[in-house]
Amino acid sequence: MDLFNSSDELFLINATVSPTTLESWDKTTLLSFQISISAMLAIVTLATALSNAFVIATIFLTRKLHTPANFLIGSLAVTDLLVSILVMPISIVYTVSKTWTLGQIVCDIWLSSDITFCTASILHLCVIALDRYWAITDALEYSKRRTMRRAALMIAVVWVISVSISLPPLFWRQAKAHEELTECMVNTDQISYTLYSTFGAFYVPTILLMILYGRIYVAARSRIFKTPATSGKRFTAAQLIQNSAGSSLCSLNSTSNQEGHLHPGGGGGGGGGGSPLFTNSVKVKLADSVLERKRLCAAREKKATKTLGIILGAFIVCWLPFFVFTLVMGVCKDCWFHPVLFDVFTWLGYLNSLINPVIYTAFNDDFKQAFHKLTKFKRCY
Repeated sequence: MDLFNSSDELFLINATVSPTTLESWDKTTLLSFQISISAMLAIVTLATALSNAFVIATIFLTRKLHTPANFLIGSLAVTDLLVSILVMPISIVYTVSKTWTLGQIVCDIWLSSDITFCTASILHLCVIALDRYWAITDALEYSKRRTMRRAALMIAVVWVISVSISLPPLFWRQAKAHEELTECMVNTDQISYTLYSTFGAFYVPTILLMILYGRIYVAARSRIFKTPATSGKRFTAAQLIQNSAGSSLCSLNSTSNQEGHLHPGGGGGGGGGGSPLFTNSVKVKLADSVLERKRLCAAREKKATKTLGIILGAFIVCWLPFFVFTLVMGVCKDCWFHPVLFDVFTWLGYLNSLINPVIYTAFNDDFKQAFHKLTKFKRCY
């Protein structure tokens, strides 16, 4: 039976539940919801700060990880750490309260930090992929140019681009400094800046990342499946080294030293340096040794390429909704989206700063071993 068919019963229900009781119930529910959201976002922020701090400490305290490639990863961790310290805590307050109460100056600093650090985090993924691409496609030549100074130069370019994207909003925001500020967000009415910022911070880097990863995948796949055993004959150590494309992860001995050991007497048959049987045995053992090393290198190349692919996938999943939303809102003035969507997409982007260090420590054996040593050392100490 429908209880609300009777007008008398409906009157009794309305009289029982007073407006004061409803208002009190709504405030209690809203407060509990805000506390739950704040706690969840605070956990994400704390996890982001701790994970990136551990990556930085691991690289700093482990000499084995003091390489240009890991210097780029460490710089990415520093950037993500800045996001978790300077951007995410204020974003928690603003997301929960839905109103800005910290004033114009803090708003300008927070917005500039948000755009700068998030853009720098994205561009770091580009330079890491670019470094990886050069290392796998031109290993022998790039190993000579792969220095800390070159890595520092790449990082400097990342920060210059990031700052150039974050500065323009400051100029037109100063014109409204005398007005009372109730919200703090980038003005999407400036369509030119919306296009400039979204393409500079996301769309162009994403296209570059996809192109680089595609070429890295093709190069790594050809090296993984290009094994000397498939040719149906034994190779000398010198031939194996000569045929190897080189690797950023594996170092091979020079061919001249190997050839010197293989041909002790400088010549043919058996003169001056031992029997042909002994020489052939040494050749076979060296060939097997280098072949095994080549297989290990191929396995590490495959794992490193897989890690880069996971990072690329996580990056796109985290940031694509935010930048599509931002671009649509800037271009389409008649479009309407629920404000909650903006908060969800923003925090999904911040989540990428937590995913990056987790991926590196979970899929990189060197990081994993160094991380375990560091935690064991802390426990013993």
